[in-house]
Amino acid sequence: MPFPASNPFGAEEKAAAQRVLDSGVLSGFIGAWHSAFLGGPEVRAFEQRWAKACSTDFAIAVNSCTSGLFACIGAAGVGPGDEVIVSPYTMSASAVAPLIFNSVPIFADIDPQTYTLDPASIRERITPRTRAIVVVHIFGQAADMDPIMALADEHDLVVIEDAAQAPLATYKGRPVGTLGHMGVFSLNYHKHIHTGEGGMVTTNSPTFAEKVQLIRNHAEAVMAGKPSSDLVNMIGFNFRLGEMEAAIGACQLAKAPELVARRKANVAKLESMLAGIPGLSMPVIGPAGDHVFYQHTLDFDRDAADIDRDVFVKALKAELPVTELRESEGPILSAGYVRPLYLLPMFQSEIGYGQLQCPFKCPHYGGRANYSKGICPNAERAHYERVIIHEYMRPAMTETDMRDFANAVHKIAEHARELRAVGKVEN
Repeated sequence: MPFPASNPFGAEEKAAAQRVLDSGVLSGFIGAWHSAFLGGPEVRAFEQRWAKACSTDFAIAVNSCTSGLFACIGAAGVGPGDEVIVSPYTMSASAVAPLIFNSVPIFADIDPQTYTLDPASIRERITPRTRAIVVVHIFGQAADMDPIMALADEHDLVVIEDAAQAPLATYKGRPVGTLGHMGVFSLNYHKHIHTGEGGMVTTNSPTFAEKVQLIRNHAEAVMAGKPSSDLVNMIGFNFRLGEMEAAIGACQLAKAPELVARRKANVAKLESMLAGIPGLSMPVIGPAGDHVFYQHTLDFDRDAADIDRDVFVKALKAELPVTELRESEGPILSAGYVRPLYLLPMFQSEIGYGQLQCPFKCPHYGGRANYSKGICPNAERAHYERVIIHEYMRPAMTETDMRDFANAVHKIAEHARELRAVGKVEN
């Protein structure tokens, strides 16, 4: 039987969607300096609730976490010739965002246990051209923010938190998204809070909030009617969230604490079931002291397991059924997460915009970015040798479901010797 679907929608979301349909207004935005510049009533109400939930002064709804990252880079004043320090082990948008404003991503390495940016590696990458840092709270826990913010203060850098995978997570008791200068969250279909597509930007700075609002909604046209002397990066986009998504998002936000609690409870049960398997270690909770488990990330030691990780994962997939509503994906389990992003063709070829190969080789940039293999050994080791990620701790999973998964893992571990022989034949 398939594992159960994670479908968090109920009567509340249906009533909210019907309310929006009955209103006849699916978007309340006007792309000009107007009373509707900030969107319709559902968007504004959702923003207020999000700001309260995250204990932040401002929340700005956008149509994706990706567009939120783009808007934050613009609000930070990043431009040609600048560098932005980013993580190599994350979804591509976290590292590509600087390119939108023709600045150069510089990759720092990750901590080998938490997979978040290593503050020591960040320090090594800072140059006179560094303008900002994009910190990713990967897999559900916060990066070690205190030393990162100390570096930012020392070098006058803007810190943008990518909290796509960590809503409601905390760092030493403080909510993520409020630790840096701006934070960005995701609302797309497999995140903790789900509206199909969508995102939210948080900040305590009225200046950054206004700039994000402008970039979200055709800044270049709005500035004609709004008195301001600061036109830097006021080239706008259509990053606006619809009324339907906002209404559904408000319902999802109300459910989020319970859903996160269920993830944590499921992880505790599952980890007890997985205890004692040679070569398999459970996620390390870093200085943040909290984890909301977007995914459950296992560390694999080939020598202790006596089998190659990829053979182990392939065999485990053969033991597992699909998941309802995600049948086409096969078992929701993988060896590694994403290839270190600097190995993508765009970075390897250093081709971005136009014939001048901006921003990598254009005349405005006085530096030389290094995207060669080996620059982030911890990220490469994590992806190619150590990391196994899975989603068999989602709120819909019952204890019986998790026991089925754990039994499969134990079975593979018990037959490591036979599988090792098969792996040699295949290779």
